[in-house]
Amino acid sequence: MLTDPDFLPLRPMTEADLAAIMAIEARAFPFPWTARIFADCLKHHYSCWIYEENGVLTGYAAMMFVLDEMHLLNICIDPARQGKGLGSRLLSTLERIARAANATMCFLEVRQSNFSAIRLYLNTGFNEIGVRKGYYPALVGREDAIVMAKTLL
Repeated sequence: MLTDPDFLPLRPMTEADLAAIMAIEARAFPFPWTARIFADCLKHHYSCWIYEENGVLTGYAAMMFVLDEMHLLNICIDPARQGKGLGSRLLSTLERIARAANATMCFLEVRQSNFSAIRLYLNTGFNEIGVRKGYYPALVGREDAIVMAKTLL
């Protein structure tokens, strides 16, 4: 388990976590990832982490590394626990993991309508670097993604 008083204590994600993750995904996102996507991340040895409070899964993240870049694929705090600073602490902890893996940049995509996530990323030093047209499914058609990046040096 990764522990440090300034960061969230995380542990590696396992397939045993998928049911709890899927319950949070369904509450948190209009178009949640599937259990198969998470299972594929684990199968391909992506860096996947769990945050628990009192033994209850509260947050999680999946990221992959390509050369000296970290790509944040999914990050989530249970909606019942959002608004308490856990998202920014989880993100800071993931950045620490990325630095330990010698990553110098972090990239992510965020749904253009996800204002709370965009605010989190901007407040933690990310900048918008582009747009991916029609990246996300939407109720009608597709929704653009904002591409964001942050230097981790």
